[in-house]
Amino acid sequence: MAEILAKVLHAVTAKSYVPLKAKPLFKRLNLPESDYPEFRKTVRELVRTGRLALAKNNTLRAADAHGTVAGVYRRSAAGHGFVRPHAVDGAPQPEIYIREDKALDAATGDEVMARVTRAATRLKDAAGEVVRVLERATRTFVGTYFERDRVALVRVDGNLFAHSIAVGDPGAKGAKPQDKVVIEMLRFPAPDARGEGVVAEVLGPNGAPGVDTLSVIRAFGLPEAFPESALAEARQVASQFSETDLHGRTDFTDELVVTIDPPDAKDYDDAVSVTIDPKTKHWVLTVHIADVAAFVKPGGALDVEARKRATSVYLPQKVIPMFPELISNGLASLQEGKVRYVKTVRMEFTPGLQKGHVEFFNGAIRNRKRFTYDEVQALLDELASGPTPPGPPSLKGRGETDPSRAANVTDAQGAPPADSPLPFREGGPAPDLLPMIRRMRDLALLLRKKRFKRGALELTMPEAVLEYDADGRVSGAHFAEHNLSHQIVEEFMLAANEAVAEHFTAHEVSFLRRVHPAPNENKLEAFAQFAAILGHPIKRPQDRYELQRVLDATADKPERAAFHFALLRSFKQATYSPVPDEHYALASHHYCHFTSPIRRYPDLQVHRLLDKWVRTGSASANTEELAALGEHCSKMERRAETAERELVKTRILSYLSGRLGEQLDAVITGVADYGFFAQAERFPAEGLVHISSLVDDYYWFDESAHSLEGRRTHRRFRLGDRVRVVVARVDLPRRMLDLRLADARPKTEDDGGDALPTPGRPPRPRKRRK
Repeated sequence: MAEILAKVLHAVTAKSYVPLKAKPLFKRLNLPESDYPEFRKTVRELVRTGRLALAKNNTLRAADAHGTVAGVYRRSAAGHGFVRPHAVDGAPQPEIYIREDKALDAATGDEVMARVTRAATRLKDAAGEVVRVLERATRTFVGTYFERDRVALVRVDGNLFAHSIAVGDPGAKGAKPQDKVVIEMLRFPAPDARGEGVVAEVLGPNGAPGVDTLSVIRAFGLPEAFPESALAEARQVASQFSETDLHGRTDFTDELVVTIDPPDAKDYDDAVSVTIDPKTKHWVLTVHIADVAAFVKPGGALDVEARKRATSVYLPQKVIPMFPELISNGLASLQEGKVRYVKTVRMEFTPGLQKGHVEFFNGAIRNRKRFTYDEVQALLDELASGPTPPGPPSLKGRGETDPSRAANVTDAQGAPPADSPLPFREGGPAPDLLPMIRRMRDLALLLRKKRFKRGALELTMPEAVLEYDADGRVSGAHFAEHNLSHQIVEEFMLAANEAVAEHFTAHEVSFLRRVHPAPNENKLEAFAQFAAILGHPIKRPQDRYELQRVLDATADKPERAAFHFALLRSFKQATYSPVPDEHYALASHHYCHFTSPIRRYPDLQVHRLLDKWVRTGSASANTEELAALGEHCSKMERRAETAERELVKTRILSYLSGRLGEQLDAVITGVADYGFFAQAERFPAEGLVHISSLVDDYYWFDESAHSLEGRRTHRRFRLGDRVRVVVARVDLPRRMLDLRLADARPKTEDDGGDALPTPGRPPRPRKRRK
């Protein structure tokens, strides 16, 4: 029903929509006849809830009475919320700010109808109130069971609700205090009423092995087991596959092809090859992507389940794949030494990096070597340390930490260099692999330089990597490295994605794009003000080169994380949509996702279009259906990313709960009137230093300067400052980390006659008058 609902709403809110009766609307949506009963049920529900209006002649139109809009509600940790209206003609609409007391009993993810009380302007966001909850995102939640005053309660994980939920008789499920449980909500909490629920499942004692993973899976409604029909279809196509059957495919099995992936990768969906045309001296980049479409037929059980999941979910120590392992880890995975079907993009680049001839194939390859990122980086380091002939200037910057790695990218005439003898280690890679690694490095650096020259932005958001001991317990964590080996793969995948998008655009074929709209001007102005306060003035915040200049200037400074987070917060979310729009961060006018069909459904949709083009010379798709699919895939993507972050954060906090008192070097990443947030420099954890713990003075919040300043000492805590903090308290249910300054000093008797603040959250401090 959710997919049909999305299609109906997209159709009736399109600017080109002319009111239709139910049956003509159903035909316009190109739904199978078997879906008509569900379509009728959906339309009746939309009319009942006020999202569709029924005219006198029984035609249907979007209901927008009295400035109301339908959208998805999300609650912030502070209590207020936002409604993200549904896209109109695929274009995102401004979010609507909702005060805590104007949200009714809406919960994060709920479909709501909101009345707009203040329209969005250049300086202010839109504001409004929730007038009706149309559809619940979920009625099941995960939390910790406890008892107080003989009342059974569940504290729901995170900040979804301000108060615990009362549950009925927990004895039916055998719940014990401190058990993690799943509850079914009977009555959602409102600002003036506690919610009520019932215990539906006991997951196990809090802290027991595997309970945290199971809690996240239940909390986000992640799928686990595949239906038997999908497994049966996977077994059937596996039994029919033969590595010798290359009918209708271009044979690339004799070409030198490699994959580069993390050491713990379970599936390999991209392989690459780089050569130099001996006649034209052009670079030839060939990107081979696993041809999942060869095994997953539209409308089949595998396709239906993959479309519903929309993405694989990568949780710590557990992957929930989009396809059964027979497909994801077997038939479609580009395993070393195996013949596998691929969709191939072959691109030529002139010595000056002008894109030349581009071809697409249904192909087959045999992966010569499965490299890990670390193995390739070791080879790159060896290449950098070896003798190199004189050449052009290096490509220092843009993430290239060692200028010598970029040497000899072109010769004096701009042509790619000839392969030269390279050192080999006994037991190392085959002799023809190292020269290709060198070519890959050189081409990737050139593509990277060109991309930044056109205005692409590089935001380095550190990814947390958990470390485990022999028993599988978290023993530490660190930030993932993003070195040259990663950048090589990144540049080649970007090039392939752009090539496919540009091809379909040139031939006016509708496809599912990856769009990242430009940020609002007022958000960029706010970022410019923030940057100026920290000593990095930006004259033209709309100029992406100015933005990248600041990112480069702070790349090696303590405030780097604060700058990157601040700029990211000013950006809009990237989504899937058939509506032509740019990808702002990549400075790309035509972009799509094509390179990961094993784990992303939008890529599979693009593959199917490309397959039609390769076989017949033409392709087409229904724009309204693509728009509905794009909304669904964007939503599932956000769910997967949030679930992964939630479990990583939970495990990091669990690890820190046993290390209270440990000191960390950190950088201030946010300042508010109740304290400041600090991100550890070498450990992926961020926590709050509450203002009540700053006992050496009374601190005032200066909003314009993003700082707290002591009234007597004038000591300042400003965004980007380095501080040394102590792990003070971990609140696992709320997912909160409290820090305090390592050098916190209590006030002396000479500091004044006012009493020290009492423990706990103090009254809201007044802002400094300007």
